[in-house]
Amino acid sequence: MVDSKTFWLINQYASTPETGMGGRHYYLAKELAKQGHKVYLIAAGYTHLLREPPALDKNYVIQKVSEGFDFVWIKMPHYSDAHDKKRVLNWFTFAWKLLKLPKVIPEKPDAILVSSPSLFSFLGAQRLAKKFKAKLAFEVRDIWPLTLVELGGYSPKHPFIRLMQWVEDKAYRDSDVILSNLPNAVDHMVCRGMTRDKFIWIPNGFDLTELQNAEPLPDKVLASLPKDKFIVGYTGTMGVANALHSFVAAADLLKYDHEIAFVIVGGGKEKLRLVEETKALKNVHFLESIPKQQVQSMLFVFDACYIGWKDESIYRFGIAPNKLPEYMMSSKPIIHSYSGRYDYVDKANAGISIPAENPGKIKDAILKIKAMTPAQIKKIGDNGREYALKNHDYSVLASKLAEVL
Repeated sequence: MVDSKTFWLINQYASTPETGMGGRHYYLAKELAKQGHKVYLIAAGYTHLLREPPALDKNYVIQKVSEGFDFVWIKMPHYSDAHDKKRVLNWFTFAWKLLKLPKVIPEKPDAILVSSPSLFSFLGAQRLAKKFKAKLAFEVRDIWPLTLVELGGYSPKHPFIRLMQWVEDKAYRDSDVILSNLPNAVDHMVCRGMTRDKFIWIPNGFDLTELQNAEPLPDKVLASLPKDKFIVGYTGTMGVANALHSFVAAADLLKYDHEIAFVIVGGGKEKLRLVEETKALKNVHFLESIPKQQVQSMLFVFDACYIGWKDESIYRFGIAPNKLPEYMMSSKPIIHSYSGRYDYVDKANAGISIPAENPGKIKDAILKIKAMTPAQIKKIGDNGREYALKNHDYSVLASKLAEVL
């Protein structure tokens, strides 16, 4: 018999599958509810990440989700994109509006989890935790402001960066427990004054039911795929961080091998540039984004899956990809172009890991997998699937989270 608790999960950027993508906290909330807990997932009714923002007629709207938990939308001002200064204003607005939740949500929390970014949500969550004498968990998914300094080029002495740093340090000091999906984030946190025993690693995962009920690819999509080729594929966002320029550079190195095809599925800011770079290559094929429910069917078509990262120092704290567990569940060998710490593919023996941003090594890995026997490929695929089921099923992760909270 589960000792039922009430959890408030606060993530300004959370979404449902209908409004955005239904990410980490949606699936954790779903699994916590299945395990007998009462869960409220609290998010902003508008962010630049929402594909279809909900139409809200009130400042606070509680939506009953079919998965058994309540989604609480907080009405927020609109802004144009991720770099709009109004986005920063929304961070403070969201944190302030959290303080009125006791009048909106009928049940008091036993524990509150607040997830970054943004950091400022922590200030509102801490006030709520004190009011209810609830356990307070702070979760770090991007290490801010360090990421803004190392990747964004901001000075650590910038007044706003200093303000963020103050909040981050306060969160490490005042929270009862610190969570992260980055396995080595603890090293940074300890340097900022956190005691090491506060830290719990809960990685990103996958929804097993969703994968088992994958939709077949439409005939139009199937017809656009290369025929009778060894397909090395990528699905997802085409951004700078995804290091796809190295992937297409490897395609250029293999342009005279007519048995190999490169398939890139999705959209993103780098897509036009990648298309332009590869317009002379006949072995690179771009497909439009497909619904999440069809991704596993697409992976089934691939002979090998590719994922890459930039060669950046920030990855010394590890990575938290949604894509890798999904790749592993497809039972396909994975080419992982990564130079940071904690390599999932290497841990699982689920493919070939190579240094980041190295087209020559990507080419070599593709040829090595292509030369493997069916039995060797099956063993690698089975390794990945077994590792994912053991470590990344959201039902397993939710049990760990419930224990922590």
